[in-house]
Parts: sequence; C-alpha cells; structure tokens
Amino acid sequence: MPTPIKMPALSPTMEEGTLARWLVKEGDTVNSGDVMAEIETDKATMEFEAVDEGVIVSIAVPEGTEGVKVGTIIATLAGEDEDPEAAKAAPEQPAAKAATAQDIAPAPSPATPAPAAKPAPAAATGDRVIASPLAKRIAEQKGIDLSGVTGSGPNGRIVKADVAGAPVGDSVTQAAPTAPAIAASAPAAATTIPDFGIPHEDEKLNNIRKTIARRLTEAKQTIPHIYLTVDVQLDALLKLRGELNAALEPQGIKLSVNDLLIKGLAKALLQVPSCNVAFAGDSLRKYSRADISVAVAAPSGLITPIIVDAGAKSVSAISAEMKELAGKARDGKLQPHEYQGGTASLSNLGMFGIKQFDAVINPPQAMILAVGTGEKRPAVIDGALGVATMMSATGSFDHRAIDGADGAQLMQAFQQIVENPLGLVA
Repeated sequence: MPTPIKMPALSPTMEEGTLARWLVKEGDTVNSGDVMAEIETDKATMEFEAVDEGVIVSIAVPEGTEGVKVGTIIATLAGEDEDPEAAKAAPEQPAAKAATAQDIAPAPSPATPAPAAKPAPAAATGDRVIASPLAKRIAEQKGIDLSGVTGSGPNGRIVKADVAGAPVGDSVTQAAPTAPAIAASAPAAATTIPDFGIPHEDEKLNNIRKTIARRLTEAKQTIPHIYLTVDVQLDALLKLRGELNAALEPQGIKLSVNDLLIKGLAKALLQVPSCNVAFAGDSLRKYSRADISVAVAAPSGLITPIIVDAGAKSVSAISAEMKELAGKARDGKLQPHEYQGGTASLSNLGMFGIKQFDAVINPPQAMILAVGTGEKRPAVIDGALGVATMMSATGSFDHRAIDGADGAQLMQAFQQIVENPLGLVA
C-alpha cells in the first residue's frame, strides 16, 4: 500500500508552513535520511528528510505553496516491494485539505492540562535501534542515547524530529517544557493602511516575520519588563582580546568582542543563579547551565542560535561555534536544536553605533542583555578624571521571576567580569 508523506511539524509552534522547494521529483528513488524538500516554518527554512525507502509516485503540493497545514498529504511514496504505477493509480486522500482532528490532536486548555502520554519504546531489532541516518548523526553529535528515545516514524523508527530538540547528553526525547513559549494566537485581521497618495509597494510577510511580530507583541503585553543599565569600561577587555588574537592567529582564530561578552554573560548567570530562571506559572524553573541565545540578523528576520553551556566553553570554542551558527542562520539552515531553548539572550547592536537600547525578552526566558557600542567617554580612572572606552549594557528582566535586586546583582557581576577579563580565560 502506498505511504502518504505528510507535512511535518518541524518546530513546537508550527501549525502550517510553506513548501519552499522540492529536492526530489516524481519517479525518484529515495532512501531513509535523504533530504526531500525545504520547508519554511515559523522559525527558519528547514530540510525535510525521508523516513522510508521507496519511489516518489506523486507530488500533491507544488513547491512555493504557502499555508500548508501540518498533517496535509504533500506526496506519496511506493515501498520497496510495490509497483510504482499501481501505487500511483491507487486512490489517495485529498492532498491540500487542512489537517483533521484525527491528524492533529487539539491543544489542551491551559486550565485543564492534558494527561501525560505513556511513551512507546523505541523501535529496535534485537539490540539494534532503528533510526534514520540523520537522526543517528544528530544523536552522535549531541551525545544522546537512542535506546531511550521514542520514535515517531513508521513502526517506531526514530527520525530527526525525535532527537533534534533533545538536550545534550539526554537519553530521552525532550518533553514539552513546563514554561511553554507563548502560544500562537489567532491570526490578526489584516490591517488596512490608507496610501495617502504616497507611491509604495506592499511586501507579503514570510512565516518567520509573522512569528516575530506575534511573539514580540505578546511578550510586551504579557511579560512585565524591568530594565537595568550599567556602564562598563572596556579597555582591559580590548587589550586582552588583542593579545589573545595575536596568540591565536596561527590557528586562524579571531575573537570578537561579542564572543567575550557571551562568555561574560554566561559566567554572570552562573554567579547569580536567581537570574538564570524561567517563569512557569505556578513554579520557577531554575537552570544549572547557562545556554546563551545570541540575536543574529538573517535575511528572513531575527533568529537566536544558541551557544550551549557557554560558561564552560573556552572563548575560542565560542568564537568558532558562533561563526558557524551565524552563517547557518543567514543561510536559513539552522536545525531546531540549534535555536530552540537557551536560558538567557544577548543582543548586540554596537556595530551599528547604537549607544544604548532596551531589548524585548524572548519567552520563555526571563532575561535578555542588550549591549551598545564601545566609545570614548570621560571617566574616573584611579581617582582622576580621564578618558576610557565605555559600553552601556541594559538587562531586560521578567519581573514575575526576577526581582530588581537580583537583576542588579547580575548586572554588577557582568560589569565586574568584563572590567576584570582574565576570568574569561581562566
């Protein structure tokens, strides 16, 4: 019997997506793990891999189609022992209809949590776990034990989505977080703007920009922000950066100020753990590791790849990882595990000459640090008036989870770490 290929949910908040590009055509043979299509989600453009082997006998949704609901049949696959022509002639379900209640379970009401589902054991044959090649590769990179992972593919096969969001070193798939990201609300009615006779053109928003607009609006409406600013002297940090870059030049490594600030924020969060938290309604999630989400401007919109366990990594490792993640972000190639999660965020607009700004918190995180440009300013140095390179840093804190005094301690710790930067390489 032919196997229907359905629009996958490639992120926790994805309800529909754009089938940006097919990488296979009718008649092509695919193997498990082969990339079949590029799908634009509410977060990024992502690759969609084949789960089973077979022949593509029909493509129901052409590339470029927007608003394809999760669960919609987008193609049909004939199995290894099936006749492709017979499979193509077999009756199929309507392809481009919205997913039914049987395709997607309704989201539970916030007031009535859904009972926890009992996970099925991972598919295995003897001692061998059945997983797609891409899922195995991601699991190996992240140190995940596949024997404890529940597979969502046919016959319990473990696929990329089952391991992509799992924390490093975890042996089970990641459960839905207690502190959920802001739920997707109903689409806002289209806003009609009078043109006033001004020449213009209207550009349709992509899924990523729509998600940014919705989440930032809801974050400002639902999270009570408190803002705390400190001025940080950068001269010692800049001197250390120059010395480190001279030493690392033979290795082709060049540290940026931002690389050092990522490490500085992570160390500050570990020193002031009361700020390394997330508000979860009737509980407070306290993190024991500092994972820093770093704002990157991509052509499709802002996205925040994550430096996992930044407090424990060397600045050279952070630099190399950040360069790779930023490149993938700009190309729209980030995988879910590379941008989902994080315990706090860092946004740096200093390269644009911005002196100071207040950033919007990225839920479910409870703080974000906004840093401006380093500039020469009058300053008191060793008791005398002089000139120093100063940077303004502003922390935005979720006042439901973090008191002002705790936020002030974090900002003070960050200031001291940056002004005495040898601790960043200790």
